[in-house]
Amino acid sequence: MPTELPDLFRFADGSRVRTPQDWRRRRQELLELIQAIEYGRLPPTPPVVAGELLHPNIVERVNQARHNQYRISIGKDRSFWFLLDVLIPAGDGPFPVVVNGDACWRPVVDPIAQEVLRRGNILAQFNRVENVPDSYSSERTSGLYLVYPDGDFGALAAWAWGYHRSIDFLLTLKEVDATKIVACGHSRGGKTALLAGATDERIAITNPNNSGCGGAGSYLCQGPGSKALPDTRKAIPYWFSPRLFDYVGREAELPFDQHAVKALIAPRALLSTEALGDPWANPSGTWQTH
Repeated sequence: MPTELPDLFRFADGSRVRTPQDWRRRRQELLELIQAIEYGRLPPTPPVVAGELLHPNIVERVNQARHNQYRISIGKDRSFWFLLDVLIPAGDGPFPVVVNGDACWRPVVDPIAQEVLRRGNILAQFNRVENVPDSYSSERTSGLYLVYPDGDFGALAAWAWGYHRSIDFLLTLKEVDATKIVACGHSRGGKTALLAGATDERIAITNPNNSGCGGAGSYLCQGPGSKALPDTRKAIPYWFSPRLFDYVGREAELPFDQHAVKALIAPRALLSTEALGDPWANPSGTWQTH
């Protein structure tokens, strides 16, 4: 185990971060480095993001919330789209909004949705695999891979892009408080939420849960039974840039560890939640990167 993780406050040229302004420059340096090696560069921000209301409803079982479903489409021809479900509390707002991309697992269950609404928050949910599939096939033949065929992004970057486009649309709603946006997700969705928060300064609170290897967990500090970089290469390489796997067996040569991804969120808030009974997600290595 290394005695310390790579220095967050040392520029590539050897000079050090000494002021908040320096950190802004160092953050940009880290952001470019991490995308280039680990995740691939996120798909570009489209010039047009539109939301078409498909299904307005009032849901009695979740506190008389307004339940609106939107088709979020990009580009002038709107040829690419995904669905966004939005639960809005009774009242005029503006309300904080919790954005969750894990609807591919299942929508948030009613008791949790009720609590989110009771606390005066909007709950916005989308299915991240509508952007690109969570498929073990290495072929890039659908979704955003077709929209941006020259992109080098892995699936995590494409899924994080979905958070950003959801936020683009949510900010057009008068009920949304633009200063209080939360991104959350679990497991591979936690990795996605972490990357979304690291790359979008509109997100006030980033909450990855059990995000593990390639998320909040360390590549260098591996707890017993935790997923490591060789496991990632074997099982789910399409989540990442292939350049990351040049460091299998050479993890100590990586110019960053996951504390750098978390640092990209500063000075905004990070809430990283872990289950100590899930060693595969490397809770001890996550603690080290804190």
